[in-house]
Parts: sequence; structure tokens; C-alpha cells
Amino acid sequence: MRILICEDSVLLREGLVRLLHDAGHEVVAALPDTTGLMDAVTVSAPDLAILDVRLPPTFTDEGIRAALAIRASRPTLPILVLSQYVEERYASDLIAAQGGPLGYLLKDRVADVTEFVESVERIASGATVLDPEVVAQLLTRRNRDERMLRLTERERTVLALIAEGKSNNAIAGMLFLSEASVEKHITAIFQKLGLEPEDGNRRVLAALAHIENSGSADAGRNEQGGLR
Repeated sequence: MRILICEDSVLLREGLVRLLHDAGHEVVAALPDTTGLMDAVTVSAPDLAILDVRLPPTFTDEGIRAALAIRASRPTLPILVLSQYVEERYASDLIAAQGGPLGYLLKDRVADVTEFVESVERIASGATVLDPEVVAQLLTRRNRDERMLRLTERERTVLALIAEGKSNNAIAGMLFLSEASVEKHITAIFQKLGLEPEDGNRRVLAALAHIENSGSADAGRNEQGGLR
């Protein structure tokens, strides 16, 4: 897989290059800021882009704005955003944007090399992978939303695991349920949220965009790619 990285920390940037190379992937560009980023995306034609949320010169939202610009120019390109902390507004902006597979992970996750590489590969293959902390805060933020109040505690747990990119089989194993039971929970979740239970990455984006009120459910239904 061809990967583009945009990360201002030299240590983290070089660390990502090394671990991705060791995992058999090719880093086609490793940039310290967004200068020349769009040109690099065009020239190097990566299969996935990894960006830090906060980049020079202001270290505020340059990475998110760059991710959204990439979304606009190459809607199907998988994007993984790394953040030091959970930034709900930025996560919501990305979730609401139409486009391809998406990942939003805290930088601490990079320390678990195996899990991080697996997340990268799942995103590249069409999955949405959201950090558990991001999911927890997004769901908690909308806790008083009447749609969320329709869900049982078990359904909320299943929804959070779906949003983290877990497959039905994985959810069944984690919750000691049958896959048939998980499928019933998912059907109930989408009925209560007013969404159609669709297979693929689109269901995660639609659900979270709906919960966050930061985008329409239709935007999620237009997504391409599958939840692996």
C-alpha cells in the first residue's frame, strides 16, 4: 500500500515511516506541514493519507482543513487523522463530510504497533475506525438526544463497537452473543435512529452524523466502501 504522511513531529513522522515500511507498505511522501500537500497527493497518488490534526503554522486545525480539502479533491481516498486529544468538533466535521473510508485515532494508539497497523490496513480496505475515546465522547455528548434515549444500554454498546470498526463477528465475541443477536440489535438501532440498516461503512457514518446533528443521514448513505 502507498501511504502519504503529514506530521510535524520528526520523531513520530519517522517512527510512522519505519513501522509502516516494516509492515510491508510504501511511504510515498512524509511531510512536516501542509505546504505542498495537495501537490504531493496528486503526484504520489497514495492509497491512504495519514494527517495530524494540529499542524504548523498555527497548530490549530490545519490538519483537519487539509483532510477536508483532500476529501473534496479525492472523495474516495481513505484518510486517517491522528490527534493528541479527543477533539469532538473536528471528528464531527470529518464524519459529516462525504467521502471514502475514515479513521480518527489518538496518537497513543501508535504505541501498539500491531493494532495500529491493523487499523491502517482496515481503513485502506474500506472500514471506518474511530478511537474508542472519540466514540464515547460523541455518544455521551448526545446522551440527552431523544433518539439516543430510545436505545437500550446493550444497543448503545453495540453502536459504539460498530463505530469503532468492529465486525459483527467481533462484536458477538466481545459481548458473548450470537451473530444473529448482534444483527437484531443493529436492525433495532437503525430503526430507532430512523436509519435503514445498510451493510458497509456508510452505516457508521450515517449513524454518527445523525447522532451528532452535524450532517444528514443521506450524506452517510452516499458513502462507499465496506465495514470490514
